[in-house]
Amino acid sequence: MANDQNEKTEEATPKRKQKEREKGHIAKSQDFTASLMLTLGVGLMFAMGKDMYNKLSSMLTSTLGELNPNSISDNDAISILAPFISDYAQITFLFFAFLAIGAIVIIRLQTGALFAKEALKPNFQRLSPSNAIKSLIDKINIFKPRQMVELLKSVVKTIVVAAVGFNVIIKRKDDLFGLIGADPATGFSVMGSVIFELLMSLCILLIIIGIIDRYYQVWEYNKSIKMTKQEVKDEWKNIEGDPKIKGKIRSFQMKIMQQKMMTKVKDADVVVVNPTHFAVALMYNPEKVPAPVVVAKGVDYVAFKIREIAKNNGIPIVENKPLARSLYKLVEVDNIIPQELYTAVAEILHYVYTQKGR
Repeated sequence: MANDQNEKTEEATPKRKQKEREKGHIAKSQDFTASLMLTLGVGLMFAMGKDMYNKLSSMLTSTLGELNPNSISDNDAISILAPFISDYAQITFLFFAFLAIGAIVIIRLQTGALFAKEALKPNFQRLSPSNAIKSLIDKINIFKPRQMVELLKSVVKTIVVAAVGFNVIIKRKDDLFGLIGADPATGFSVMGSVIFELLMSLCILLIIIGIIDRYYQVWEYNKSIKMTKQEVKDEWKNIEGDPKIKGKIRSFQMKIMQQKMMTKVKDADVVVVNPTHFAVALMYNPEKVPAPVVVAKGVDYVAFKIREIAKNNGIPIVENKPLARSLYKLVEVDNIIPQELYTAVAEILHYVYTQKGR
C-alpha cells in the first residue's frame, strides 16, 4: 500500500500544471519549431527572393561598376562598403522582420501566453562547480532514457532527411546532367528549381517529424508531472482549507445568518413553540406569497432568543408541539410551508387574527 501511495499514477491537477508553467516547465518541441521556421524562411525566400535579387544586383552594378581600380586605396575600403552595407540592410529588412514576427507566432503556438517569473529568478546553485559538472555529465550521458531517445531521434531524422534528399536528386538527375555545357542562365534556373523542390520536400518531411515530436513531448511532459495519490489528496486539502479554519468560517457564517434571521422575528405574525426546545416564527402576507413563510427557526438557545424577541415585540406565541417540530424539520428559513401543514397553520393564524381583531 505504501508503494501505491508513492507511485505517480494520477494525472496532474490544474493547480500543479499552473505551477509548472510558472517555473517555465511546459511541453515544447524544438523539432516542431525548427520545421515551421525553415518552412517560413523558404516561403519568404520564394515570395521575396526575386525582388531582393534584382535590388541587390542593381546595387552591386551601380556601386562596383563605376569604380576605377587604379584610384582605390586601402583607406577607401570603408567609404566604398558603407553604402553597400546600408543598402543591403534596407533590402533585407522586410525579410528578417517577417521572419522575426513568424518566430514569435510559432513559439506562441506552443507556449501560449507564458511569463515564467520563477524561471527568471537567479539560481546561484547552478553556478557551483559541482552542479555544473553534474549538469554536463547528465547531458553527455547517452545511457539515460531521455538522452537515448534524443539520440535515436537524431539518427532517424538524419537517415530520413538524407533519403528524401537523395530521392529528389535521383529524380532530377537527368536535368542535372543536362547542365553540362549549358549557359549560366539555364544552369541557375535548373539548379534553383532542384534546390526549391529539395527544400519543399524537406520542409514537408520535417513538419511531419515535428508534429510527431510535438505529440511525444506533450505525452512525456504529462508523464513527468504526474502525481501520487497522496499529493492529490494534500493539494485538495490545501485548496479546500484546513478543517479547523473551515469550521470557524462556517461558525461565523451561521452567526451572521442567525443575526439576520433574528431581525425578521419582530415582523412575524406568530411564533409556534414546543414549548421550550423548538421555536418557529411565521409571517403571512397574502398579497406577496401564496402561503405563510418561515422567517426564523431554532432549537434550544436559538429558540429561547426567538421567544424572547417575540415577547419584547408583542408577537403571539402559540404552543403546538407536533406543528413546531414539523415546521422546524420540513421548512427552511424564507421558504413557504408545505401544503400538508396548511390546515394546522391556518387554524393558528385564525386564532391569532381573532385575538387581534383582524
